Order: sequence, then C-alpha cells, then structure tokens
Amino acid sequence: MLYELQKQNSCYMQLTNKTDKYVAFKVKTTNPKKYSVRPNTGVVQPGSTCNVTVTMLAPKEIPQDYHCKDKFLVQSVVVEEGTASKDIVSDMFNKAPGKVVEEFKLRVVYIPANPPSPVPEEGEEDLSPRSSIADDEAHHNSLFDVASGSKSHEDVSIQESSEVKSLISRLTEEKRHANEQNQKLRQQVDVMRKQLGKGRSGLSVPTIVIMFILAILIGYLAKRS
Repeated sequence: MLYELQKQNSCYMQLTNKTDKYVAFKVKTTNPKKYSVRPNTGVVQPGSTCNVTVTMLAPKEIPQDYHCKDKFLVQSVVVEEGTASKDIVSDMFNKAPGKVVEEFKLRVVYIPANPPSPVPEEGEEDLSPRSSIADDEAHHNSLFDVASGSKSHEDVSIQESSEVKSLISRLTEEKRHANEQNQKLRQQVDVMRKQLGKGRSGLSVPTIVIMFILAILIGYLAKRS
C-alpha cells in the first residue's frame, strides 16, 4: 500500500468466483481502526468478480524501514442460490464439521510515496515490493482468485532484454577482434622496421619506398576494420 504522511491512500482486491455456485465472503483485518474495507462482506455469483477497496487512514508518522505487521483475512463459503449481501451473518463463516470455510491471508506491505532512486550496482536485484498487498498463503484450490494492486502507484519493472544481451556480446566480440588486429599490426610494423634497417645496407630505394607504402596501407585498413 502506498504510504504518505498525512495522506489517505487506497488499494484494491479483486475477488473472482471460479465455481458454479454462489459464494459469500468476509474480509477481516488485524487493525480495524487503521483500515476501512468496502465492502467487507458480500456475495459473488458464479463466474463473477467483486472489487473490494481497502483505505488506510492518513498516517501521522513513518514506521522504521516502512515495516508493517498488519494482515487481512478473506473468508469464503458456498451459500444457497439467490443469497444476497443483506442475508450474510457472522455465523456463516464459523467452522463446523462437514462445513468448508476457506481462508486466504494477506499481509500489508508499505510502498514509500517518494522512494530514493540510487543507481543500482551491477548484479544488484530489485528488491522493492511489487504489490500493495503481498500474498502470505497460497490456496491453489480455493473458491476465489484474489488479485491485489494499488490505485495510486505505478508498478515499474526493469528487466534486461535479450536484445541488450546480444548487443553486449557483439561489442565484446568486436573489442576482441580489434585487439587481435592491433597486435597483428604491431608485429607487421616490427617486421617492416627490421626490413627497412636491412634496406639501408642492401635494399634499393624503390623497394624501401614500396614497403613504406604497404605499411601505410595496412595501417589504414586496420583502422577501418
């Protein structure tokens, strides 16, 4: 949940009924004085969804490291066809033999409204929270799919693409090739110097001129590659 001093913020949960029956739900929190849940009870028809808005009252101080121990509990139970929200009572969610009451726990994660933006070091992973309310317990066969998110926070995820990896690999290969060409050029220059040194005692002037032109041409071709 987005956290700002002296400012009220909201996030949402979307409850999806995956069954072919009517399902009643109830949302509880460990800190009811701090959060407002609307609606906190309801009935979701088969294949339908229901959006639940969770609003946090304006905080007066920042907790250390934005740590939060608050949690939410979503309870769900199959009810008779035609049951309406006004028909829901607390006893519906009491556990009893032969009665299935499913529960889904969510923990609250605070997201700073204006977080610092340091330049990450190479290999550093992004450890910032990705959702307003993080899943605390997974239920693969539950009546509901519970999705959560923030209304006022844009989730940005930066991932290294295959194109970037390909570019880095190509640049590395070009650098290696350039180093090899540079090494070969130095070796050729050394050979030319030795031959020019011998030329002073035995080579003719035209031969020396031709070898000098060849050295310049090799250097020019090496630079272009």
